Amino acid sequence: MLIVDGTLVPTRDHSVAEQSKNYRYSTNHQVVIDADSQLVVVVGRPLPGNRNDCKAWAESGAKAAVGKATTIADGGYPGTGLIIPHRRPTGGELCDWEREHNRSHKQVRARVEHVFARMKTWKILRDCLLKGDGVHPAMLGVARLHNLIQAG
Repeated sequence: MLIVDGTLVPTRDHSVAEQSKNYRYSTNHQVVIDADSQLVVVVGRPLPGNRNDCKAWAESGAKAAVGKATTIADGGYPGTGLIIPHRRPTGGELCDWEREHNRSHKQVRARVEHVFARMKTWKILRDCLLKGDGVHPAMLGVARLHNLIQAG
């Protein structure tokens, strides 16, 4: 089972970045990890930071790299075929089993957020000064370093 989520990497090069929800020029990277080992499996191509996760999933190449593997995501990926949490119906409430499923889904999906936290401890991802296509190799390098540390 795989887990996907997008993360914003602050980038000063305005040719590859756009202002995102945090008002900084950033690039959106789709990162796919293995749910058991928490190793990074795929890092998608960087897209402008104002691109939503649903579009970035398909455009970054992460969807093609994953193929038909079972992948879970947060609620920002509706209509993509990924496993997302149940949504509360308009004016209604979730059933007990749906609430329980969402709770377990959230606990599993938290692993990708922990991976982002570990990856962003590397200074190069806090404020990427690389120009043009340099952001993607930097993200790939940090992902490889994360995998080396995780594998022990």
